Amino acid sequence: MAELINLNKARKARDKAAARAQAAENRAKHGVTKAAKAATKLEAERARRNLDGVKRED
Repeated sequence: MAELINLNKARKARDKAAARAQAAENRAKHGVTKAAKAATKLEAERARRNLDGVKRED
């Protein structure tokens, strides 16, 4: 005898998997948020200034 499946649950699971795949594709396509980019840039600038501040002149 064949195993019974709930077609409604199978359809919903298939749709959820497709939505997750689409979300992953969109995340890769659009990258990071503007706030995250600004935070990264600020952190790099702060590190550069800190490094310049501790340099010794020869």
